[in-house]
Amino acid sequence: MKWFSPVNETALPERVLKAIHEQEDKTERLIGWIQLGVVSIFGSLYLISPKTFNEDVTFAPVPWALSIYLVLTLIRIVWAYNFHLPDWSLAFSALFDMTLLMVLIWSFHIQYNQPPSFYLKVPTLLYVFIFIAIRALRFEAKFVVIAGLFAALGWGIMIMYVVSVDSMDSMITRDYVHYMTSNSILLGAEFDKIISILVVTLILAVALVRARALLINSVSERQAAQELSRFFSPEVAKKIAHSKDKIMVGSAERREAAIMNLDMRGFTKLAAVESAEVVMGTLAEYQQLCVPIIQKHGGSIDKFMGDGIMATFGASVPSETYAADALRAMDELMNVTATWQRDNGEEAPLVNGSIAVGPVLFGAVGDDTRLEYTVIGDAVNLSAKLEKHNKDVGARAISDHTTYQRALEQGYQPLLEPKVLEKSQVMGVTEAMDLVVIAN
Repeated sequence: MKWFSPVNETALPERVLKAIHEQEDKTERLIGWIQLGVVSIFGSLYLISPKTFNEDVTFAPVPWALSIYLVLTLIRIVWAYNFHLPDWSLAFSALFDMTLLMVLIWSFHIQYNQPPSFYLKVPTLLYVFIFIAIRALRFEAKFVVIAGLFAALGWGIMIMYVVSVDSMDSMITRDYVHYMTSNSILLGAEFDKIISILVVTLILAVALVRARALLINSVSERQAAQELSRFFSPEVAKKIAHSKDKIMVGSAERREAAIMNLDMRGFTKLAAVESAEVVMGTLAEYQQLCVPIIQKHGGSIDKFMGDGIMATFGASVPSETYAADALRAMDELMNVTATWQRDNGEEAPLVNGSIAVGPVLFGAVGDDTRLEYTVIGDAVNLSAKLEKHNKDVGARAISDHTTYQRALEQGYQPLLEPKVLEKSQVMGVTEAMDLVVIAN
């Protein structure tokens, strides 16, 4: 039935197909519980309804049909929770639903001691549309079509039974009033029921073809968004996903933020002498070690620059404690990286860090074909220059005095007594400034 869908599902990526199958499995569990509800309703109505059985009939088909249906429904639920239901089982389920309903309707003329034409007028036929609608939950038109065709075929057989059961009297009439006030049958009215079943089936099937295409597109986009989010920080990914308007080049917001820069000292030399596998493995270890700590303290990764990491606090998401969060993150980073041993047991390169605060612009740069969220401002430049200044002063992590004071005001409690470097001249900065050594 692949022809029934305008989307070529065989061409979809495996991860998308897997996500669609997961949604289908959830739907089948829901359908199983709905079917259990339906059989419970049927059973309850049968128990409380008055019964007028023909004394010559000793077999009551309804309890047997309901019992079998209940057992199969329970099996279906257990099956759906443990396995992916194959198409043949779903088609069989639709067939059995309609067979059960037709058997119940057929039994009414026996139960109420009436000629077979009696059951053609019972409102129970409306349950056909419930069974058809249940299949719509699957978002696959073919199962709605299967259920609708079984229903139409079943009702056609019911009509043929009435017409042929008594060779002497087919019970057919052309008088509508006589049809409504007797057990006679009006073929036009019965065909109207079949046409109604088929038209409802067709409408639902067409709607489901479109709905399934939307489902596939939605799942594909969600999977793509999940993959793309790995290339952005969670905060930026959320901002992009929930943006009301199209993100344009140059759109930006002014924020007070802290900028952190990390770098591995001696990484360039290591990259020159070690194999590519060792270099990339060390880089991966370093990033996997540092990134969770940054995120734990509310930081957002702005970019990876070789062995450098630039992170922001309070830029992508406004914060009242951006400086304190950055200093706390730096304390933990310095403690963790001080004892870092590479997977091969060798000592890892020394990690340097720096922090600066100030007003920044957080927004999109690039062009319409390639955008990137980043931060721009004096604090960004100062943090990069301070990171390089670590080697000059023999420190592992430093910040300017303004940043350190801002962190204290926001509740930061230093782990060590701070060491102040007064009037230090940082390369690229015109005026000398007071610096604070965060870690030696």
